[in-house]
Amino acid sequence: MPETLAEPREAPHAEALLPTDLLAFLACRTPDAWVAWALENPELLLIDHAQCEKKAASTAMSLLYRYVDQPLLLTKMSQLAREELLHFEQVVNLMEERGIVYRHLSASRYAEGLRRHVRAQDPERLVDILIIGAFIEARSCERFARLIPHLDDKLAKFYRSLVKSEGRHYEDYLMLARHLSPAPIESRVAFFAECERELIASPDTVFRFHSGVPA
Repeated sequence: MPETLAEPREAPHAEALLPTDLLAFLACRTPDAWVAWALENPELLLIDHAQCEKKAASTAMSLLYRYVDQPLLLTKMSQLAREELLHFEQVVNLMEERGIVYRHLSASRYAEGLRRHVRAQDPERLVDILIIGAFIEARSCERFARLIPHLDDKLAKFYRSLVKSEGRHYEDYLMLARHLSPAPIESRVAFFAECERELIASPDTVFRFHSGVPA
């Protein structure tokens, strides 16, 4: 398999690639231990990345089907689904070039750990799902930025483009949550920020793109 990861190059600090509001949105940075774990598992990193893109498209499509009376949501989720599927295709192509066989992986505990706190009734249910979407996209964006200095030129260029697109997705999810909520969302954002921080900082036994630190 061609070399996937490389020694860190001279590059801007990860935070320099990210909007300040996105960094403020997350309650913690990705631990160095996760970055080291990712460098030890380049195949799993790309395979699970592909699965994350596919799941993101599926989430957007499910919202399209469920909330047909929300024009702004329909427009944003349609755009997001198309972009996530394009990213999925791009990751699969990169894997093929590198001799990595795409296979099924069990899901990490990350998304389910957030979604178990979703309220049962709409519109609160939808608002929570959108806030969680914002956290997933923001964390993905932050992790791409953390990895870029360690990647070969082609993968680094691809991940740099994803920092921009995932940043837009984070903004869209948060904007929709504010737009569709009957009340201010700050307390729910703070609640999910703490849930997300615990998932990122706590030990995991299996590496995934959104896993915590190695146990």
